[in-house]
Amino acid sequence: MSVILTGNDLSFEQLRAVALHHESVSLHPSAIECMKASRAVVDKLVASGATAYGVNTGFGKLASVRISPEQVAQLQVNLVRSHSCGVGEPLSENETRAMMLLRANALAKGLSGIRPHVVETLCKMLNAKVHPLIPSQGSVGASGDLAPLAHLAQVVIGEGRASYDGKILDGAAALQRAGITPVALQAKEGLSLLNGTQGMLALLSLALLEADALVNAADIAAALSLDALRGSPGAFDPRIMRARAYPGAAITANNLARLNEGSQIRESHRSNAKDPRVQDAYSLRCTPQVHGAVRDSLDQARAMAEIELNSATDNPLVFAPSALGSGTDATSANGDIVSGGNFHGQPLAMAADQLAIALATLGGISERRIEQMTNPLTSMLPAFLTPEPGLNSGFMIAQVTAAALTSENKALATPHSVDSISTSGNQEDYVSMGMSGARRLARMLTNLRHTIAIELLCACQGIDLLAPLQTGPRAQKAYAAVREKSPKLTNDRSLAPDIEAVTALISDNSLSKIISS
Repeated sequence: MSVILTGNDLSFEQLRAVALHHESVSLHPSAIECMKASRAVVDKLVASGATAYGVNTGFGKLASVRISPEQVAQLQVNLVRSHSCGVGEPLSENETRAMMLLRANALAKGLSGIRPHVVETLCKMLNAKVHPLIPSQGSVGASGDLAPLAHLAQVVIGEGRASYDGKILDGAAALQRAGITPVALQAKEGLSLLNGTQGMLALLSLALLEADALVNAADIAAALSLDALRGSPGAFDPRIMRARAYPGAAITANNLARLNEGSQIRESHRSNAKDPRVQDAYSLRCTPQVHGAVRDSLDQARAMAEIELNSATDNPLVFAPSALGSGTDATSANGDIVSGGNFHGQPLAMAADQLAIALATLGGISERRIEQMTNPLTSMLPAFLTPEPGLNSGFMIAQVTAAALTSENKALATPHSVDSISTSGNQEDYVSMGMSGARRLARMLTNLRHTIAIELLCACQGIDLLAPLQTGPRAQKAYAAVREKSPKLTNDRSLAPDIEAVTALISDNSLSKIISS
């Protein structure tokens, strides 16, 4: 999949292809023409001597300081250098590639007043795998992700540091080895490179892509747990779902019913007159309502991110005559440079909070099912799922690990988007904290993968303890995939390698494919 950028139609699948699979990137001719048109507006303004923010003025609180024509280019270089103040661990290669692609696409939209040459350089860097080292901390999410994008821009101009061919080099050396000429910035181009939301958007988008697979894995784990606990799929009746028509709940209920179909364990429980239970615990019976709410929240967060994928998020925006609308500032036959606030990350910060809450919720109910299975008071199975409890501790501490992970995710789910701290001499007095909101998602996803892996291990162990009865044919595929990585526990052993092996099974989407089989 060669990705051709227009600024208007980038998809999540294209983002995945470039960020994770190193697909090539180029500019569409229409994007080049749009960029040339907006660049002409900037060039005319500079030639006329008129004043425009960020073109021939200082930045932020210094916007009232006028810059002379002979200093305009130096202003842009100084901006990149001064804003490169990030700290902390660098973004991963995937995150960096996503950020580069998203910034290139936003600039390709032709509303930033930047030359096509600058965006073509970003594309060349992606294709040659020149990856700037971008510290992960330092952005408050307005005006965009300034510090992270400044570290990206440093390498574009031949400064900073980058990873190339397995080595960490200074930016100039990395570009030289890749055969790429550094960009000599012109008016507004430094500002255009670093004023946007692509840091938080990159992290949020990658998290959304992974969360889709995790909620499917959680459905599979829940279906296996249902059989291990001899629960009833009656609560997943489609008539119940239609009576409260949330789309996510219907999807999960259908998944659970299909996975449980043909279960010998289910039939054995149905015919057992001695079983005193009338209804299952909420962590089983309400799985469609809880997993479904997660699915619907993911859809809502994804809808916000999809808008951002193809949005112009820098300031000021440059409108060529053909791009003029009916706004009050759209009055010049030569085009307009209009200041606004599209760089503000509040939509993404709120989407990241929504995703964080969804991830914490999915882990929370998974841990409750683990507790149901390991606790002999609720499982009707040997204590801690071991044939000889006492001599063996079985899955006792696996449940403790799941509890620790779940509790950590609850704390990490604390909203970031309601926080703000004034910056830039109180000029930027309300910020989104979107980057920090997006940064915690990777850690939460790791915790959730491990939690679901522990549930899968417990569920398969519970099913083994009910042998010779077997689960349904579809669920049996998931059981077999887990057992290929982790044999039945008969005597105590370290379960850490098993947890990691099943976590890898979740990560490569092998389990998710069972849902659609």
